[in-house]
Amino acid sequence: MAVIITFLQNAIRQGICILFGANGEILTEKSGNLNLGVPGMMYMGGIAGLAAAFMYERSTQTPNPVVGFLLVLVAALLAGGLGGLIYSVLTISLRANQNVSGLALTTFGVGVGNFFGGSLSKLAGGVGQISTAVTANAFRAKLPLLPKIPVVGDVLFGYGLLTYLSIAVSIVLSWFLNCSRQGLCLRAVGENPATADAAGINVSLYKYLASVIGGAICGLGGLYFVMEYSGGTWTNNGFGDRGWLAVALVIFARWRPLNAIWGSLLFGALYILYLYIPGLGRSTQEIFKMLPYVVTIIVLILISLRKKKEDQPPESLGLHYFREDR
Repeated sequence: MAVIITFLQNAIRQGICILFGANGEILTEKSGNLNLGVPGMMYMGGIAGLAAAFMYERSTQTPNPVVGFLLVLVAALLAGGLGGLIYSVLTISLRANQNVSGLALTTFGVGVGNFFGGSLSKLAGGVGQISTAVTANAFRAKLPLLPKIPVVGDVLFGYGLLTYLSIAVSIVLSWFLNCSRQGLCLRAVGENPATADAAGINVSLYKYLASVIGGAICGLGGLYFVMEYSGGTWTNNGFGDRGWLAVALVIFARWRPLNAIWGSLLFGALYILYLYIPGLGRSTQEIFKMLPYVVTIIVLILISLRKKKEDQPPESLGLHYFREDR
């Protein structure tokens, strides 16, 4: 029983970073933009938050955990949003290829994260020792009393605030896309921007906002990994392939934020499954790490065969729209 509880806890911890990235990409893709820069925006959000924590705690003798938490949160949001803005300028204003721009953003974000991460580590006097305990502990603080509930307490309530924020983001994003006027306009832009434009919807504005806000949400995924999952430390290239798993989760969830919640748990479980199977060699472990991608490919094949409209990606996904070309 203890092994199962530990496995579920670790699966949830692995999945939250992926969930943030998937939600950010769902919002972006609903506008018709295909941003493959999710890993880069995660790195940008993570290093910005860690740098903010480091500078804040070095600048005051008695750092306030609440102030540190909010400062770091804003820094990560701004950095991720900046990544989304860079992508938007390249693809919407400068008409650059969306796939190339996204991949370039990933390369840029990973490079920025690793460069500044290494620099901060040197300033802090040791590899990975960047943030002191005050801000990191604020992110890792558990809910009061609830974790003490037998069995389910640790599994459901033994995490930091960002874990529950990721669930809240999924719920709010689902409501926004399906129940609000602005969400319906965004979906219209993603399906047929020319028709949306003719109806008086500002297509470029919606695309910009979706990409920037989506990038900010991705930045929270990087912040979660650095502050809550890793405890305020930095390791170059430490994110692994979590950014790409977030992109895969978008397809697996069929562009539905609520599906992404349980999908992230499944991806997190598959991602660490090899650790709980004894006797696996290195090559076999790598095969197990492929499972989330294999499951995504199967889902993609199934939804392609079923051809249900509600399971398909936005019709104009990855396509440019320029008003003067109508």
